Amino acid sequence: MTLLQLKYIVKIVECGSMNEASHELYISQPALSSAVKELEKEMGIEIFTRSSQGIALTVDGAEFLTYARQVLDQSALLEERYKNAKPRKQLCQVSTQHYMFAVEAFVELINSIKSDEYEFTIRETRTRDIINQVANMQSEVGILYLSDFNKDVIGKLLREKHLEFHPVFRAGLHVFLSRSNPLASKKSLTMEDLKPYPWIQYEQGEEGSFYFAEEAVWPEYSPKQINVTDRATILNFIVGLNGYTVCSGIDNEDLNSDKIVTVPLESDETMLVGWITNERAKLSQAAEVYLEKLKSVIASHGYTLID
Repeated sequence: MTLLQLKYIVKIVECGSMNEASHELYISQPALSSAVKELEKEMGIEIFTRSSQGIALTVDGAEFLTYARQVLDQSALLEERYKNAKPRKQLCQVSTQHYMFAVEAFVELINSIKSDEYEFTIRETRTRDIINQVANMQSEVGILYLSDFNKDVIGKLLREKHLEFHPVFRAGLHVFLSRSNPLASKKSLTMEDLKPYPWIQYEQGEEGSFYFAEEAVWPEYSPKQINVTDRATILNFIVGLNGYTVCSGIDNEDLNSDKIVTVPLESDETMLVGWITNERAKLSQAAEVYLEKLKSVIASHGYTLID
């Protein structure tokens, strides 16, 4: 086993494919694949499963990756101490549902980093992709919610993939509306009130289902429905099409403007928002800082943190 082989494993996971990793490492794909197979043979484990859909970490591979990262971190510290070499880049990758508070915390993380070099990634993506990316160690942390409706299905999937859910806060549901909407001045709303307006939701792909929806409730029937994939689009449609969506109600500068308002929704349902991680992984220092920033941001919006 060599440090170079360990670097190969980490890079493959970061890239998500053998082909992309070979390009970034400036070696041929057959040479990279051969190096991985030699390491697997030496260790007596299978690190990656290979299929027509690509590669994915095995259970043994996820555990091996944690140790590999630790060894590389210690190697970088030795080089920094005795060879005056540059320290290894600080890395952190987060996958999240479309929450502005998750992005706000990410900005605070970056502003707090005292390092000349870092490489951070945040992915606002579909619920199933969040789970898969954390399971495959492409992201260290995933941000999503559980509700009475989805907790059994999502919880079962998390257990199958050896992921742990850590609750952060519980939020009542709110409706995001244009300030020009006739309902914007109401103190609270019902789904019946919202029937005449376009319902906007985050699209979850062909494998999506109600259990993976980012919205904890939805109309029984909506003649006007729009599916979107990004947060900027949903905000533009709320204003431009007088539509609405349902979320936690935490706002920031994107919402606290003259265009959009949040109104409490009359519902017994709540969102238990938290973060997931691979149970076999040890979080990096940057990921630990991100979670602290996340809690700080949520508390600053007046929500009670769950210990």
